[in-house]
Amino acid sequence: MKDYYKILGVQKGATLEDIKKAYRRLAHKYHPDKGGDATRFKEVAEAYQVLSDTDKRAQYDKFGRVFEGSPQGGAGGFQWGWGAPHEHDAEEFSEGFGVDFDLQDIFEDFFGGKNAKNTKGGRDIEVEISIPLEATIKGKEEIINLTKLIICSRCQGVGAEPSTKVKECFSCRGQGQVQQIKRTVFGSFTRVGLCPECKGEGLIPEHPCNVCKGEGRIKGEDAIKVQIPAGVDSNQILKIVGKGDVGRKKGKVGDLYLRVFIKPHNVFKRKGDDLYVKMPILFSQAALGDEIEVPTIEGTKVLLTIPQGIESGRVLKVSGKGIPHFSGLGRGNMLVEIEIVTPTKLTKDQKELLERLKNEGI
Repeated sequence: MKDYYKILGVQKGATLEDIKKAYRRLAHKYHPDKGGDATRFKEVAEAYQVLSDTDKRAQYDKFGRVFEGSPQGGAGGFQWGWGAPHEHDAEEFSEGFGVDFDLQDIFEDFFGGKNAKNTKGGRDIEVEISIPLEATIKGKEEIINLTKLIICSRCQGVGAEPSTKVKECFSCRGQGQVQQIKRTVFGSFTRVGLCPECKGEGLIPEHPCNVCKGEGRIKGEDAIKVQIPAGVDSNQILKIVGKGDVGRKKGKVGDLYLRVFIKPHNVFKRKGDDLYVKMPILFSQAALGDEIEVPTIEGTKVLLTIPQGIESGRVLKVSGKGIPHFSGLGRGNMLVEIEIVTPTKLTKDQKELLERLKNEGI
């Protein structure tokens, strides 16, 4: 008769928690995929199946065996395989064996979901930046100060202490991947997953770097010089390749995404690539027509002809004085909205002139 308590290395009065802990430790030790003894592994699983079940444990303690199911083996029905000993302990089994029995994971793994991917690549970073409206005319160079993952200066991204070796991973034999077998209600499935020891790299440093702990990267400050192109619009995202987080052990570097916001201007308003500006004129200029100076976003001035008899609210166009198109071809327009100013304070002579105009029907 097999002594299940001795197999698990626990006392006869051991609690369920003690049995679970012993099982997990031994299952990990004897797991065939980790180079362990398959026979001992089977015995450990068989012992746990019985001692973790209240009814089976009571039968075993009283009669030295259990009587349900098939008479095969001391467990009276234990069948060798990669599934959990019994359903209600699937979680404990999966922790010991390194196998996940989540039903959703099964469908994802075998119908186009998760794949075995090396996770060395660095993370993409997105930051926001605000620039003045004037900067969209010729573009602007900015310095972005980021706290991110940078290459470890001690190991230069290798992950190993200087002058030490990097060896082949024992668990996956340098492949970076291991097979995982699942037993489910649908049958047994095999999938390829990342090696948990080397994280899919296939190599492990004999002496991990003391600074980065084998990662090949550390948190640090980085000042990144970026060129904001002319014509950029608010809420537009610019991609700067290779300026995100550094990958593990010289893995691919992530990208930096800049989300641009344009600060409001006190004179001009942007609509698309056109600029709108309000221009006040006198009643006499509106009535007789005139030529006035209008400011531009560059800080210069252009002459604008006011046609005779113009009404307040009319919009006049100055071609090519808007925002440069992001494509680099041409510019938008400047649209000038005319505002006729009504004087609030008049001299005696002005009042007399207006009275004469009024009498003339103007």
